[in-house]
Amino acid sequence: MKRFLLYLLFGLVAPVSVLAQAPRADLPKLQVDVKRETQDSLTMYVIDASGAVLAPLPAVWRILTGYDHMEEFVPDLTSCRVLSRNGNEVIIEQFGTARLLFVSKSIHLIVRATEQPMSSIDISLVSGDMKHYESRWELIPMPETGGTRILYSGKMAPNFYVPGLLGTNIIRSDIEKMMNAVLARLDRPASATRPAIEPRQALN
Repeated sequence: MKRFLLYLLFGLVAPVSVLAQAPRADLPKLQVDVKRETQDSLTMYVIDASGAVLAPLPAVWRILTGYDHMEEFVPDLTSCRVLSRNGNEVIIEQFGTARLLFVSKSIHLIVRATEQPMSSIDISLVSGDMKHYESRWELIPMPETGGTRILYSGKMAPNFYVPGLLGTNIIRSDIEKMMNAVLARLDRPASATRPAIEPRQALN
């Protein structure tokens, strides 16, 4: 439903090459937890997800902060572009599609990404088709594998009706698809990707 949002990085149809691959036995499995809570009179979906890739931290950071290329691998994200940058603060515009059963809804968001280089990205809603949206990507180096552990957390309150338990299950499924697509892209061999992006633009 909201798979395009996460990413941000953070939420189009993913190419076959980024579909989930079999996890390496020495890497932690993808874990996703979604809870439905009421906070300040809003029905919130609280998300926690984690996974790991063999890619080193600098490569993971470069890809996750390449906001202008997010739509190439984040499911249901049709457009993502940087509007402005001021130091470690980036304003990003996103267009995507939320799918709920047989209904599709176009979604437009403007978000603020606050970067802590090689460590974390905090995303908050500036304006758009959500009552509330915030998320955080946290990156942890894994010396034992040379790879990177990726933690994702978020809170979202759609501005349209989402049915109780069914909504929780749909969001969990979307987060799993989003995370699998992101992890697969991060672990794609460098030779299979476009030329390296300069670390000027940092990102589901």
